[in-house]
Amino acid sequence: MDKSTRYKIFNDPVHGFITVPKGPILKLIDHPYVQRLRRIRQLGLGYLVFPAAEHSRFSHALGALELGQRVLNNLKEKDTTISQPEYEGTLMAILLHDVGHGPLSHTLEHSLIKDFNHEMMSLAIMKKLNQEFDGALDTAVSIFIDQYKKKFLHQLISSQLDLDRLDYLRRDSFFTGVSEGSVGINRILKTMRVFKGNIVIERKGIYAIENYIISRRLMYMQVYQHKTVLGADFLLKKIFDRVRHLIDSGSELNFASPALQYFMEEQPSAKKTISAKMIEQYTQLDDHDIYLSIKLWLNHPDKVLSDLCFRFLNRGLFRTTFSERKFSQASVKKIKDRTLKQLKKNKIPEPEKNLEYYLGFENSYSEAYKYKNESIWILEDEKAIEFSKAAETKNIIALTEPVIKHYCVHLKEVDAVV
Repeated sequence: MDKSTRYKIFNDPVHGFITVPKGPILKLIDHPYVQRLRRIRQLGLGYLVFPAAEHSRFSHALGALELGQRVLNNLKEKDTTISQPEYEGTLMAILLHDVGHGPLSHTLEHSLIKDFNHEMMSLAIMKKLNQEFDGALDTAVSIFIDQYKKKFLHQLISSQLDLDRLDYLRRDSFFTGVSEGSVGINRILKTMRVFKGNIVIERKGIYAIENYIISRRLMYMQVYQHKTVLGADFLLKKIFDRVRHLIDSGSELNFASPALQYFMEEQPSAKKTISAKMIEQYTQLDDHDIYLSIKLWLNHPDKVLSDLCFRFLNRGLFRTTFSERKFSQASVKKIKDRTLKQLKKNKIPEPEKNLEYYLGFENSYSEAYKYKNESIWILEDEKAIEFSKAAETKNIIALTEPVIKHYCVHLKEVDAVV
C-alpha cells in the first residue's frame, strides 16, 4: 500500500510541509467549523497597515498543530510517557484552540455577544464536536480546560510559552514583514522538557527564550497595537455601535446574513451559558458577513452610519495620538470642541449626540512576560529556576513591567496634541 495515502500534506510558507495522518485529526480539519477559519483573518484589520497580512486563522491552527507534533515527538524522545490517546487529544486541543474566534478575530469579540470571550466559544464548539465524534474529544476537552492529570499537556496549549504564541509570533512576523518578531522556534521546542510534571526549558535554550520575550514586546508595539490598527478597530466597533443604536430606535437595516442579523438584533449574552442557537449562528459567521453588510449600509439613509462605512471601506480611517499620561479633563474638552467644529463642517447631523462615533479616549495594555503569575522555568542542575532569575541580563526584568499606553482616536483634521 502506498504510504502517501495514509496522510495529507499541507505546504506552509512558515513551517514547511505539514504532515497530518489520516484519521480523527484530519476529519476535524475537514469539518465546517474548522474550515470556517479560512474565512477569518488572523490579524483582523492589520492588513490595512501591512498589505500582506492576509493570512487566516486556519493557517495559524495548522501551524500550531505542526508545532504540537514536533514538541510531542521531542518529549517522547526524552523518555516522557505520552500515550496515543494523550498525543491525539493534545493535538486536537491545539488545532481547535482558536475555533471560537469570530469575524476579524479579536476586533469584534465583544461586539456580537455580551459577557463573552472567544475561549468560551472554543470550548462550546469542542464539546459539540465531541458529541458528533462520539466522545473522541474527551481527552482533548479535559486537556483544554486543564483538568487532565498531566498538567504539562495543557501548558503546551495555554501558558507563557505555548504553541499558540510560538506560531502566531513567527507567522505574523512573516506576513507583516516585521523581522523583529522572528522567533527561534526550533531551539525552543528542542530544549523543552518535562520536569516534575511541568514544561521547563533546558539551560541551552535560555537565549532563545530571551529573544522570544523581546520579540513578543516588539510585535505588540509594532503590529498588534500599531496606531493605525487601533484607529481602524475603533472605527469598525463604532459602525456596529451605530447599527445597534438604529435597531434600538426602530430602524430597519439590511444584513448580509441571517446570522449577523441574529446577533445584532437579539444581543445574546454568554453570562450563564452559550446556547445551541448561539453556536449554530456563530459558526455561520466570518469576515464576509461583516464586509457585505458594511457595503449595504454604505447607502443607508442614516448619515452617520453611511459616513462611517464609507470611511472604513475606503480607508478613510481615524488618526490615533498617543499620550505619555492620561488625557486631562481640560485636554479632553479642547479636543471635543475641535471635533464638534469639524463635524459641523462635515455636515454630520446632531454633532453633540454623535460625537462618540468620531472621538474616543482609550488605553492599550501589553505584558511581554508575566513572571509573577505564569512563569517560564529554566532547568539548571536538576532544579527549575524562574526565567528572570536564571537569565544573565537585566533586560528581562524591564520586560516584566506592563506597558500601558493612553491614546486618543480622532478625525485626521483634528489636532489632538494639547
